[in-house]
Amino acid sequence: MAVQAARQAFIAGERVDMQKLAADLGVDRTTLFRWVGNRDKLLATVLWSLGAPTFRNAIEQTESTGPARVADATGKFVQDLIDAPYFRVFLQREPERALRLLTTKASIVQHEMVSATERLLQQELDRGHLSHSLSAHDLAYLIARVAESFIYADLITGERPDASKAAIAIAALLGDQQYKPKRSQQ
Repeated sequence: MAVQAARQAFIAGERVDMQKLAADLGVDRTTLFRWVGNRDKLLATVLWSLGAPTFRNAIEQTESTGPARVADATGKFVQDLIDAPYFRVFLQREPERALRLLTTKASIVQHEMVSATERLLQQELDRGHLSHSLSAHDLAYLIARVAESFIYADLITGERPDASKAAIAIAALLGDQQYKPKRSQQ
């Protein structure tokens, strides 16, 4: 219930305020903290509750195989995040916290993103559509970092976020030098 209420506030572009959330739920802050942990933990849970289905959807919409499948799915995921108004609002309102929660071991998001990407890579490896000298885990970590570089480019370097560049870089990492991103990523 608390996570759902925080998720609704987050999607609405509101700051997730623990005092307000506790009051809305009719509990004190101590109870809320027992339920969900601190604000960072709650935000990380909300972020991955939105990120996981977005990534699954991107994979499901991908018809290609091998490096192109990984690049297409990740590129779509990156574009979906770039296009999500609530995500952009969060990044602009709390850039340091957002980067810490999204890109470090400070929360579950980085671990879950690497794990989800590793599963996608392992599927392609098992099907014989992909081979690489790095392990699926190490590749997944690199892919997550490449994706982050282009999702958060405005915060990191001041450049424009760009899903097509992320997809091209990921395909190249996986050995496909001729890859062209799907139109939705351009």
